Amino acid sequence: MTGLVHRGLAGQIVDMLRERILTGELPSGARLNEVETARDLGTSRGPLREAMGQLVSEGLLVHVPNKGAVVYAARPDDVIALFELRSALECAAARLAAHRRTPGEVTRMRKVCERSRTAHATGRKLPYALDLDFHRSLLQAAHSPRIAEQVGLVQQQVIVLRSGLTSHTAHTETSLGDHEAMAQAVAAGDADLAENLMAAHLALVETELLQSLRAQEDAAPPGAPRAKDGGAPRTGRTAR
Repeated sequence: MTGLVHRGLAGQIVDMLRERILTGELPSGARLNEVETARDLGTSRGPLREAMGQLVSEGLLVHVPNKGAVVYAARPDDVIALFELRSALECAAARLAAHRRTPGEVTRMRKVCERSRTAHATGRKLPYALDLDFHRSLLQAAHSPRIAEQVGLVQQQVIVLRSGLTSHTAHTETSLGDHEAMAQAVAAGDADLAENLMAAHLALVETELLQSLRAQEDAAPPGAPRAKDGGAPRTGRTAR
């Protein structure tokens, strides 16, 4: 890269690093070397440090003693804490969406489902951006900015953890069906059904993530570093 324009430099760096983290290019547990990263981005270390500080506040990076900034990683108990918070927030959002949605917001949810179904038909795993788009469209229909902000932070951490683990086709197919059913429940104004569908959907994602994480840890060579080296503190900080 030849360098970034000065205007909004730290913000641009935040966007680029966030994208690399969420796509798995910078995997969970990876250390960010300031010198190498600044050289790669064609910037100085000042704006980079500012950007890294923002990503720490979002929960995508963690400061680890003697290592510096490390991409968020988690132990199984951290995952459970994440989903306790995410389920509480998104189930509430699903209920609100069923009461507050507009026709345009319902149309947006359905269009995201259609794009996701098309992507899945090509044989590709469900892109994280489409998964996020669906949940964001539901949050938009809920008309609760505070809930949306907090859910966004938790969702990012979940995406980071999932990016480095095996994706299962059955789960992708089930996720698509879940999204379509939730869109229908919201469109129908059925708050109880929308909440129950969201709870079941998130429980499935949590189960899959925990199984994959534990299998990965079991397969690691003896003495290999575990998620604790780049993970969240045991209090399970998931939002600022």
